[in-house]
Amino acid sequence: MERVCIPDYEYKERVKKASKLIKERGLDVMLVTSTESDYANARYFSGFWPLFERAGVAISKDGDACLLVGPESSIFGRDYGKMEKVFVLKEFRESADPSYPELHADTFNTAFAAIGVKGKKLKIGLGSYVECTLPIYEGLKEAYPDAEIVLCNDIMVNLRKIKSENEIACIKEGFRIIEKATDEVIKNLKPGVTELQMVGVAQKVIYEEGAEYEGLPMYVFSQESTRHAISRSRHRIIKKGDIVQLNLSAKVDGYSPSIGLPVIMGKIDPERRKLIEFCHQMHVWTIKQIKAGVIASDIAKRFYQKFVEAGYEKNFVYGPCHGTGMIEVEAPWMETTSDYHLEENMTFQVDTFISGPDFGCRWEIGIVVTKDGCEACTDYLEKHGLIELDF
Repeated sequence: MERVCIPDYEYKERVKKASKLIKERGLDVMLVTSTESDYANARYFSGFWPLFERAGVAISKDGDACLLVGPESSIFGRDYGKMEKVFVLKEFRESADPSYPELHADTFNTAFAAIGVKGKKLKIGLGSYVECTLPIYEGLKEAYPDAEIVLCNDIMVNLRKIKSENEIACIKEGFRIIEKATDEVIKNLKPGVTELQMVGVAQKVIYEEGAEYEGLPMYVFSQESTRHAISRSRHRIIKKGDIVQLNLSAKVDGYSPSIGLPVIMGKIDPERRKLIEFCHQMHVWTIKQIKAGVIASDIAKRFYQKFVEAGYEKNFVYGPCHGTGMIEVEAPWMETTSDYHLEENMTFQVDTFISGPDFGCRWEIGIVVTKDGCEACTDYLEKHGLIELDF
């Protein structure tokens, strides 16, 4: 089977689109930076995903670009990246903070000059403020003390929010793999296994099926841990009667969807069923509201109001959807303050979470916004519903 991936020409198109927005903003150059855990902005343009170190991409207003890597990634960046111009800067070093006294490193000045950015009083845009580490920021200030450095995260949101045909193909391939991993975990779930053992089952499947990595640190939670919106699996032994929350994922050429659902180790009691079914109803409700042209905050406000009306206001944690793509959770979020309109080919995880006093649950799939609604990237939850295992 032919590998699903982003073709090389699309990386060049992304740089070209970015340069147009950079010029419109009156910037001389935009710098995006990435870490190993949030690699998206640098990888979006270069195809390069850093390990231990940081990475960056600089794009000029005239459309030239270069990849910036740490001291140990010189060959790695050239072999894996899609950019011809690669520069090694100490500012992109790993967190152990080595000084590399023998290294004759490049600088921001040499890298920017190589892509046609000249002068001292530049207007430099930071396209990924949260991932810009202090050494990178300080190095940039030292190289260009007279520059005006401004935030332009919105450029990256605008570029990444509408997915191409190839991006959507990567996301859908991820869901194909996750479905198989979810089936295998449920097949192996039984009293006496641990949460981490079940994560291992999922990991085996996703790599066998062609994923490059987990789309997020996969988790299998049980009982009280299911209250956690974010957590990690443990050596906890799963017992009969437990609620087990699955959130499994697969990364395909950087794209990282996931499927989330609760599984009951036996038959569920009426009280817990009530909370889980409400959460599922809200998940289905959200999917039905999505279509191009709708204001995101309108969905989020009504979503929250339904929690209030049902008496679950204290169980509410966050809004109905978040963007998804190269990172499983990426901008834009769908919140009560979100004033943007949904557009065709935006992709979201419909992520419906509720946290109770003793347990919680999450129903989650990915969708693509269409003119008249949305297209679900998987029908796994629709086919299976609430799974109650029989022991």
